[in-house]
Amino acid sequence: MNLLRVIEFLRNHLRIVVRVSIAVLVALVLLDAVPAIVSKEHAHTAAEHIPGFWAAFGLLGCLLLVIVSKACGHLFVSRSEDYYDE
Repeated sequence: MNLLRVIEFLRNHLRIVVRVSIAVLVALVLLDAVPAIVSKEHAHTAAEHIPGFWAAFGLLGCLLLVIVSKACGHLFVSRSEDYYDE
């Protein structure tokens, strides 16, 4: 199968791809809440007993990383528009 065709198909059906991805992620978090599928017996902390804890932890960690990176980029890397005119 040609990779270009796959990419074009996914771009043309972007709404469906996003909805299916969100549905799969929601299903995984809900399956995490079922004790027969994921055992919470050997959890190390009390927070690990909360369904979807690691998913929320990862999401918040990524958001924090993006926010801190953008702030550092604006403070240390970017220059004013008339930097070379001075």
